[in-house]
Amino acid sequence: MPLPRVPSVVNPLADNPLESRTDFQRAVRSLFAPVEPYYSPGSARMTPGETGAHFPAVGADFEGFSRPLWGLVPLAAGGGEFDRWSLYRRGLANGTDPDHEEYWGPADDYSQRLVDMAAVGFGLALAPGELWDPLDAGARADLVAWLDQINDAALVDSNWQFFRVLVNLGLREVGAEHDWERTQKTLDRLESFYLGDGWYADGPADERPCDHYIPWAMHFYGLVYAAVADGDDPERAERFRERAAAFADEYRHWFHADGQGLPYGRSLTYRFAQASFWGAMAFSGVDGSTLSWGQIRGLWARNIRWWAERPIFTADGVLTIGYGYPNLKMSEPYNSPSSPYWAVKAFLPLALPADHPFWRAEAEPLPGTAGREVQTHPKMVVCRDDGADHHYALTAGQNSTYLEKYTKFAYSTEFGFSVRSRATGLAGAGHDSALALSEDGTRYRIRLEVTDAVVDESPAAGPVLYSRWTPWPDVTVDTWLAPASPWHVRVHRLETGRPLHSGEGGFPLSMDGDGFPGAYDRVETDGAALARYPAGTTGIRDLRFGRDDDCERARQGRAVDQDPNTNVLAPRTVVPTLTARHEPGTHWLVTAATAAPGSGDCEWGRPPILADDGERPVLRNHTGDPLLHCDESAPGSLAAFAPR
Repeated sequence: MPLPRVPSVVNPLADNPLESRTDFQRAVRSLFAPVEPYYSPGSARMTPGETGAHFPAVGADFEGFSRPLWGLVPLAAGGGEFDRWSLYRRGLANGTDPDHEEYWGPADDYSQRLVDMAAVGFGLALAPGELWDPLDAGARADLVAWLDQINDAALVDSNWQFFRVLVNLGLREVGAEHDWERTQKTLDRLESFYLGDGWYADGPADERPCDHYIPWAMHFYGLVYAAVADGDDPERAERFRERAAAFADEYRHWFHADGQGLPYGRSLTYRFAQASFWGAMAFSGVDGSTLSWGQIRGLWARNIRWWAERPIFTADGVLTIGYGYPNLKMSEPYNSPSSPYWAVKAFLPLALPADHPFWRAEAEPLPGTAGREVQTHPKMVVCRDDGADHHYALTAGQNSTYLEKYTKFAYSTEFGFSVRSRATGLAGAGHDSALALSEDGTRYRIRLEVTDAVVDESPAAGPVLYSRWTPWPDVTVDTWLAPASPWHVRVHRLETGRPLHSGEGGFPLSMDGDGFPGAYDRVETDGAALARYPAGTTGIRDLRFGRDDDCERARQGRAVDQDPNTNVLAPRTVVPTLTARHEPGTHWLVTAATAAPGSGDCEWGRPPILADDGERPVLRNHTGDPLLHCDESAPGSLAAFAPR
């Protein structure tokens, strides 16, 4: 069996139990200590790595200077000790001085500097005694003038609008010149992104996705505003709190009982920013949620502790770009070496006094949850299977330029998901939890843009997700998904005007331990593929295989090794896969996928069943309960595979 690995990094949180308020105060200081040597001589810039982002280096350097403030400012606001505030005061003075060599420069339209101004505004609002009061008149004037650029610059029509709000909020709190009228207009624009049930879109509702940016940006900034501006804008503040209370009842389903959040969407390198929403609820005094203070604290603390056990630091303790491990392949173009420090937004509760109910409450387990939870705004069904200990979400897909981070059929806290790479064939297709199609078997396309995405809650047997996607002008795929935990079923109606190769993948699985025969197993047969490793079991079945003499030739089961470092949680993964070739025409693919981490039971021997029910095929789970009925002769794609 594999030997325990010797840690190759310095983990600043390794000896911290992360239980008490004092523990979390120490965590902020411990996370700052490794980056301190990377501050410039004038303290205005911080560069902990050599990789680049799409914006100029000065933007990345200012990002490095500012992002630790998201944790340090609450530390100061709550009376916590930190002896390096002189570094930040010096940096603010030099970075905003046009005559200093470390000047941050102009913040033009859509500049990255506009993003990270928000941390400075946040600091002025909550910790003026450290970041404003000690500055001399000249430094104050330079700082105000530099920050005021955000009132004239164009901002991305998304959560970026909140950056102007926070800058003006901070300037207002210290009595400096600011534009409150523009701030209110910006807040009105942000109101238009609200969808209902606590959900926003990260921008115009018909264009932008619902992901972790809703809790760690839209709600987080709104709750900071509600706490600081409550006396002057009470109606808006209360609206922000009410929406957060409604959202909490949905967002809790994105967390495993052990603390890990659902890896879904972009900017996953912000890691324990996943916990920041729970901290913001406490900071703003949200009331009306069905969650107790103990449950909120439990959700918050477990997530941070889970991250503290991951290999996410460099050899000198700096947070890396990546998710479950250092990984540039899954990063975004805007991720600089300092980007991961948005994670410290999680420490906002440190601004609260020690006698606040959040800190007095004992952390409680995740509140009871149903086996499946339908969420219409992100177009998903969140599933929990206690027997398999598997927590995952089925998705109808959301359109985004970040592609497979939104369009897989399933996303799992235990198995993660994978992005595409430059490798040819299925190894680089990112086809886990996806149907990949190719003309030549070398370059594959998966569901990346959906023209329709529907959550149907009406079937008595349970919810169904539907999507339509068009990988080529003469190829259309209609896909239906239904939970049957630990399985889920997928039905695809493939209409193609060209010959195609297909590869449909199940959940990806870490191959750690594969150097020891007997520690793992792979099964590859007609109509099925299975992989078992120490990390768990994952499998996929073609439910049409062997059903009757008229069905298509069985898809072949394969266990496909993915290109290294494409999965967000494990560097080396295998995906059970069904492969086939399809001539021009209409093809029906009926699939079941299952997985279980560790020694959990994935019920490989008890799959869903495709059977006959009068004139129509029906999908049933292994106990005989119906999942879906199929009418292949019905006109129209939505009716072609109709819920019962």
